[in-house]
Amino acid sequence: MSKAILEHVNLTVSDPDKTAQMLAELFGWKVRWSGPSLGNGRTVHVGNDDDYVALYSRGTPRKISEDETYALAGAINHLGILVDDLDAAEQKVLDFGIKTHSHQTYEPGSRFYFHDHDGIEYEVVSYA
Repeated sequence: MSKAILEHVNLTVSDPDKTAQMLAELFGWKVRWSGPSLGNGRTVHVGNDDDYVALYSRGTPRKISEDETYALAGAINHLGILVDDLDAAEQKVLDFGIKTHSHQTYEPGSRFYFHDHDGIEYEVVSYA
């Protein structure tokens, strides 16, 4: 079998455009595609030339708690975003008005976490 690379992950969000704008501003990503999708919904693909996050909405989704994400099969616990400069990335998140938490350093790097407006958790990690 040849090498396999994760190309995208698809998340249900309340507002795909709002989440895409946040991710673009925080991580320097771009909107790769947007348009109508499954079940009269809307999807926005945001990322770089190689991989992306697909953000889907079909109205107002039911929010689940952080405890539920770790208890439901198929739920996403968090998205990990690799950056070169962890301090600069955290400052961008803080400047965006989002609180960070759970700062940790262990092999192979350092990380912090934050939650967006939908309660989705992101891990920002650096191996530098």
